[in-house]
Amino acid sequence: MRAMEATVLKFHGNSSIVTAIQRHRSTIQNHTYKTKPFLPFSLTITKCSTTKTSETGHDSTDFSSTRGLVFDLGLSTDSWDREEIGSPVVKRFLSDNEERWYMWYHGRSSKQTPHSDSIGLAVSNNGIHWERGKGKVESNDDVGLVMSSCEDWWAFDKASVRPGEVVIMSSNKVRANSSVYWMYYTGYTTETVEFQSQGFTFELGNPERFSLCDESVEKSRVFRSLPGLAISQDGRHWARIEGEHHSGALFDVGVEKDWDFLFIASPHVVFHGSGDLRMYYHSFDAKTGEFCIGMARSREGIKWVKLGKIIGGRKSESGLFDELGGRYPCVTRNKRDGSYVMAYECVDRNGKMSIGLAVSKDGLNDWKRVQNEEAVIAVGEDGAWDNEGVGCPYLVEMDGDSDHQWRLYYRGVGNGGRTGIGLAVSKGNDIIKFTKQTGIHL
Repeated sequence: MRAMEATVLKFHGNSSIVTAIQRHRSTIQNHTYKTKPFLPFSLTITKCSTTKTSETGHDSTDFSSTRGLVFDLGLSTDSWDREEIGSPVVKRFLSDNEERWYMWYHGRSSKQTPHSDSIGLAVSNNGIHWERGKGKVESNDDVGLVMSSCEDWWAFDKASVRPGEVVIMSSNKVRANSSVYWMYYTGYTTETVEFQSQGFTFELGNPERFSLCDESVEKSRVFRSLPGLAISQDGRHWARIEGEHHSGALFDVGVEKDWDFLFIASPHVVFHGSGDLRMYYHSFDAKTGEFCIGMARSREGIKWVKLGKIIGGRKSESGLFDELGGRYPCVTRNKRDGSYVMAYECVDRNGKMSIGLAVSKDGLNDWKRVQNEEAVIAVGEDGAWDNEGVGCPYLVEMDGDSDHQWRLYYRGVGNGGRTGIGLAVSKGNDIIKFTKQTGIHL
């Protein structure tokens, strides 16, 4: 176990990133709410894996129906993301003469060890057609694999990593060369936790791999995961920031019998105001047999205090789309009225995944589902690329002058567990009605 200092800033690793952190200490929250935070904590930075790309261009698919699909598996036999993709985190940058989109996502290839995910970056000028890479990035212009699991034996993320949220500090201008990116991510170890499966007829995995079981099993095992933080100046080269947990994670799971005792996954961080950052994450409550979404709060983004769970499952005789709860929350603040909107992956009694939305005035309490009987986005029809499940949603608010619209990116699962990333668009500002896009996949 490594000792942590309480009041001194300690930096190790890329000197340019260290300089950037020092330069932007006073602007950690200024990029959105024009407030002045402070950083009364100790930072220890360890170097992440970095990479090089050699493949760009559009992807292709052999699905019979591609409605909504905007990003498919890697084409090349040696692509880092040929076997699986998901967890899209999408950011739109605007300047006076340019529009630029970044998408971080997790991927996996057959060359990687089982259950080992890495994080990659794709770019676009419209959020629809994406430029990708098949290998590791090295330069500031590359796209492709940008972060792999840690090589340290004691690390919480030594087996696998998936992005949860990327917060851009200091500027939302694409031309700005002084921004600092903060990535909150899920790190997985090789440690597994066993618990009673409660008679489910599908596999409860963390991370889930979309394979259904033929019959119930008495006990299930999931991989332990914890939340982590990494920073970057270009969105491509990342350095981990070690949290207070001995493994480098930001915080630990709950004590035995707590709702988040098994694992903590999909950290999504939102700035509310000066000294008030909120993290939304999910776990599986083995006592109640449902996926739950909970919260934690922080003054500076490093030290967190848990507040408990805010969304769970809903039992019913007929079976609801979120009977077994929700996971993979994505929360954003509505620019029009200041309320909070949450998109999340719902799980029904058979393990089928869909996407629901909930709203809250303050982002803390009284989350209300926008629909009670049907999911906002359901699986595709038979033969569709997403006919087995949809989830891992990510909301982007399009603040147009004439038509205020929302985009919702999501992971889709098709026959045989094949994955892709799709896009649905709201009808104006109505977050109840989303339509999967057509005629945009190349």
